[in-house]
Amino acid sequence: MEYVAALAGLALVHLLAVASPGPSTVLVIQTSAVSGRRAGLLAAFAMMLGALVWAAAALYGLQILFARFEWLYVAFRIAGAIYLIYLGFMLLRHAGAPLPEADPAAAQAGAWQGFVKALLLQLSNPKVMVFMGSIFISLLPAQPPAWMDATVLAIVAINEFTWFALLALLFSGSTARAFYRRTKVWLDRIMGGALGVLGLKLALDR
Repeated sequence: MEYVAALAGLALVHLLAVASPGPSTVLVIQTSAVSGRRAGLLAAFAMMLGALVWAAAALYGLQILFARFEWLYVAFRIAGAIYLIYLGFMLLRHAGAPLPEADPAAAQAGAWQGFVKALLLQLSNPKVMVFMGSIFISLLPAQPPAWMDATVLAIVAINEFTWFALLALLFSGSTARAFYRRTKVWLDRIMGGALGVLGLKLALDR
């Protein structure tokens, strides 16, 4: 019963964290609105994969390595900040460009580009691992059984994919895409600016 309560608490806290607005939310929404449902779902899958990497790292001790070699954490953090600022700059730069016309080949290429962008975004932010490590320490027993580690990873995967897939389905609909097409210049500027600010925040945070 103790294990069930710990896992339920972990699932709730992690889901609330996933649902809080951040760069991942911005990227999945933008990818879904620009490139469609398939691209949005691939981006959601990439977010899940990246979160699983950090969750496994937190479970198996990478946080201790970061604590021991602070320069390694700083390097990851700065690299993630630079990538966020780059994504923001590219959105601002192309804000005035019209959306490309429907083309199956271009749509497929755009979907995989969205997957790569999302995966790199998730993997370039070590704060994800630090957060997961903190909630694992707070909510899980000191020496959990092996099945519990597997359950934790399953919870992370389900929460991440479910939330981002819902965003992808919502913002890839015809109404949302039509709205995005009409307001692309301003939405891209807002989202690009938000990514740039989040990148600066990541660079300056300790």
